[in-house]
Amino acid sequence: MDKKLFTIGGIDEAGRGAVIGPMVLAGATVVPEDEEKLRKLGVRDSKLLSPRRREYLAKKLEGILKDVVVVKISACKIDDYNKRGVNLNKLEAMKMADILDCLDPDKVYIDSPENNTEKFREMIRKMIKGNPEMVVEHRADQTYPIVSAASIIAKVERDAEVGRLRRKYGVKGSGYPSDELTIEWMKSYLKEHGKFPEKELVRFSWDTTKRLLGEKKQKGLGGFLKKVIKK
Repeated sequence: MDKKLFTIGGIDEAGRGAVIGPMVLAGATVVPEDEEKLRKLGVRDSKLLSPRRREYLAKKLEGILKDVVVVKISACKIDDYNKRGVNLNKLEAMKMADILDCLDPDKVYIDSPENNTEKFREMIRKMIKGNPEMVVEHRADQTYPIVSAASIIAKVERDAEVGRLRRKYGVKGSGYPSDELTIEWMKSYLKEHGKFPEKELVRFSWDTTKRLLGEKKQKGLGGFLKKVIKK
């Protein structure tokens, strides 16, 4: 039986805070001698790269990385987990554990969403079958090339999903609550259709969606009251 290659893994996500579309997690592994290839390729935190550059790098990474696993969690699934009391940190830990079990790296670097990185590391540790050396840090995608690679893959996959929603529903903007174009589009969609689709588009458990739906309801009540008063 062939001896298992020593591999280094990296895990990151894209779309965690978005109000529209899925959260995407990506894990990747590389053999130690190929780490330098990642550096030479110029991988960086995906947020610092243009969409075109990310897509170019994602293609190049196919020839360097040993294995890649991508997990997409739709808006409605995030809402379902929220209803069951599973917050985003725990959800990420669960899916990262699944990725680790698939990749089975000897050492892994993980970009932590949790302020207490040790707590997040132990949360994952309790869920996995193996026992890899785990380095869990904030902004790991800016420090470790393999996490940068995972970050790029996750962002490219997330962009593709948002592109699909754009073609299907006419979504505008990045899909994040901080994006005014996204918020204006959501308001416009509600005004035209009266409600959001039940699945895949928006995260109903997000405060942004609740606020916009509440505002629409208030406007509707205002119109109803005016009619009553006129009568």
